[in-house]
Amino acid sequence: MSIVVTGAYGFIAARVAHTLLAKGQKNLILVDKAEYAKTRGCVKGLEGLPFIDREKFIEQLPQMKGVTAIIHLGACTDTGNHDEAYMWKMNTDYTKAIWKWCAENKVPLIYASSGATYGRGEEGYSDDHSTIPLYKPLNVYGRSKHEFDLWALEQKTVPSRWYGLKFFNVYGMDENHKGRMASPIFHGFHQIATTSKMSLFRSHKEGIRDGEQKRDFIFVDDIVKLVLFCLEKNPPSGIYNCGTGRARTFVDLANALFKAIGKETNIEWMDTPEKFRKGYQYFTEADMTKMKKAGYNEPFLSIEDGVKKYVDWLKAQKS
Repeated sequence: MSIVVTGAYGFIAARVAHTLLAKGQKNLILVDKAEYAKTRGCVKGLEGLPFIDREKFIEQLPQMKGVTAIIHLGACTDTGNHDEAYMWKMNTDYTKAIWKWCAENKVPLIYASSGATYGRGEEGYSDDHSTIPLYKPLNVYGRSKHEFDLWALEQKTVPSRWYGLKFFNVYGMDENHKGRMASPIFHGFHQIATTSKMSLFRSHKEGIRDGEQKRDFIFVDDIVKLVLFCLEKNPPSGIYNCGTGRARTFVDLANALFKAIGKETNIEWMDTPEKFRKGYQYFTEADMTKMKKAGYNEPFLSIEDGVKKYVDWLKAQKS
């Protein structure tokens, strides 16, 4: 009896897989792009587990037996990718195929949605199913995730349990491979190490000062706890926000990072590139009411504590 984890050589899914192993769940089947095994540090410790290449997974699904759940976290998460056909293939259609198999075989499904589905937040950040059709994502990535959420809510044939988790701004260990899409904590740490400065985007919105843009930053281990809560505690099926419920400014983040490193805050301001301005979110904050009502009552790490934990890990990698 096995749990399938897709995107298993990625940032969040690898952390989920490692945590399941630590909890004694040895029967895992990993799905991802095979070449990632050679280039990503988060793969260490997962090498001996059964593996299926992501390009072959959908065609092999009909023959799979003994699957007790699928945790589908594999996707293209590049918010700067404007190739709609590719995004729909990897983020929408791929997930539909997994959903249909889970529904037919009565297998629980957890899949990754995104806080990017909320767009500018004019309609708020509630995960109530009645409000989800109102949201207007700002980029192709957000739309690909939003389209699947809307499709899921329309389905009559559903998995035995299903959870669409809207991840907000996740940061933490083993995101090294994400390049431009790695968190500002990761980039800031390395920038401070070489220049003693951290670059932040200026505000291009009236009424919001530079660095006062806000995000719901959530530490990766808190995300893992939310995923495993859905897997293990059987809350009601549906779409759920996964954030801390508290937005913090980029200046807060920078102050926490400099303090964790042991240096005085030194911010260098830069214009937001024109190509990103249209899709830039100035505020995100997960409404966690629904998750709390479902029974999740674990506290979330503050940005100060999470950044300190992450910085300690980054320092250890360099030693």
